[in-house]
Amino acid sequence: MLRMVLRRLVAVVAVCMVTACGSSKAHTADRSADETIPSTTQATGSATATKPASSAVPATGGSGYSATLSARLVTTDTLPPGFAVKIATVMPSDAGDQRPGVDVSCSNSMIPLLSATRLTGTPSAMAAATLSYDADPDRFWVGTEVLRTYADGGARRAMTDLRTFIGRCPTVASSRFGNRYRYAVAPGPQFGDDSIHVSCSMTSGSDTLESDSILVRIGTALVVVQDTGSEPGGDKYLTQLAEAAVRRFQATGS
Repeated sequence: MLRMVLRRLVAVVAVCMVTACGSSKAHTADRSADETIPSTTQATGSATATKPASSAVPATGGSGYSATLSARLVTTDTLPPGFAVKIATVMPSDAGDQRPGVDVSCSNSMIPLLSATRLTGTPSAMAAATLSYDADPDRFWVGTEVLRTYADGGARRAMTDLRTFIGRCPTVASSRFGNRYRYAVAPGPQFGDDSIHVSCSMTSGSDTLESDSILVRIGTALVVVQDTGSEPGGDKYLTQLAEAAVRRFQATGS
């Protein structure tokens, strides 16, 4: 019961992260660690129901929104039955020039960077969506897809910085609620020009939630698919969703 309550409480935060419920200009250090921790929310689709219609791409959005790039996100037609897709129209900011220097502090402010929720660099365009799957009334799954394009070598640098951050801060203890976070580069499928599987687990008392991510570099672009919080072993959809996202991105390129 405690585990289910924890998952539902952090669910709202996860959706706000993708749909930018708060200010899109907040800096990493201005957000508390638990506001950026991946989690879950009630899915909007049903595994047994008719496949929902594909989301229409909004023509306009807030700062950083790109309708052109959003059209390259996965759709319900490109995912297995039961998944729903909700496109975000306001993009959260990335970390900009924050780099993995030798003085990196393994503190709360590093959690968004370690979990790949935010990346170093400044994309020229971004697109994001919440992916949800209602497996049964008591066990639901929520993930995200984020696309980033760069005008230069930003995609390559972001991947290099992420690996460096994880190497320097494999464990972070949250000073706010006493949670402990563990990060690692895990074995995973190889996609695109470069890919990385980030393993992330959060322990609170006797409860553990996992939030893995797969990042794929395709030229000057990054495709990121993240499991936003599940019980151990709950990332079973991640690889097939990453594969679908890469296939969709490549198929819709010019």
